[in-house]
Amino acid sequence: MYRLQILALFMVPLLVLAGALALGRVIPVPVLGRAYVVQVPLPEPGAEIDLPEVLGPPDSTRPLVVIDPGHGGHDPGASGAGQTEKTLVLALARALRDRLLEEGGIRVAMTRSDDRFLALTERVEVTRRLNADLFVSIHADSAGERQEVSGASIYTLSDVASSEAAARFAARENQADVINGVDISGGDDAVNAILVELSQRRASQASTEFAGLIVREGGEALDFHEQPLRSAALAVLRAPDVPSVLFESGYITNEAEAARLSSAKGQQAFAEALARAIRVFFARASVAG
Repeated sequence: MYRLQILALFMVPLLVLAGALALGRVIPVPVLGRAYVVQVPLPEPGAEIDLPEVLGPPDSTRPLVVIDPGHGGHDPGASGAGQTEKTLVLALARALRDRLLEEGGIRVAMTRSDDRFLALTERVEVTRRLNADLFVSIHADSAGERQEVSGASIYTLSDVASSEAAARFAARENQADVINGVDISGGDDAVNAILVELSQRRASQASTEFAGLIVREGGEALDFHEQPLRSAALAVLRAPDVPSVLFESGYITNEAEAARLSSAKGQQAFAEALARAIRVFFARASVAG
């Protein structure tokens, strides 16, 4: 009997919380002033993702860059200097899109063009389903209370993460997929893993080259961190056959930098530098191809 009482003591709160989750109800916390349960709408498993409009020349042979403004919707990202990351990076992404379209010759799509939430896997899927030639995810960093930290940086997928991503992609239960134009559905797992890893290695090399071009073309126009080129296991960069970078445009927690990035002049400088890097990247690819 004593054991049953102890068990009930632990189980009742769990059952109450489970019931609240099942009913979508929130539990008020007077001290904290917020609720424990937060509902976030997510896409249904297997649901089709609405692909964004591809802008630019109506010629599928033209290179396609997918611009990905980070965060959005219920996910504001970092905040500082009276701004939120999701709003700042959307403005930067739009400036880059407009600059590329103004100069012509390159097709452009944005994973989001308004304040909506996209899961990281959706951003990658959009990129692959559009057969993009380049993926640029735009973010703004945070240094917490260290307001003096500033400078942009560019992330590519780390070598270890690249191998892991390739292995997982090749080992998916349903392998109905295409890598660099080669249909690997129904193929041998070991062979597919090699094909995916080779494709990932090629994309990784191109990503590193593009990251270097951003630093070179940014020159005096952009303020880079003292160590601008970095790599990390970032899920949004794991498309196995698309060169991808995540560009941390600066620190939103630095008041001067946030003001510059949110200004028309700062956004123009950002767009011009990135557009130059993108054009050089595609020019080199066309020569190599």
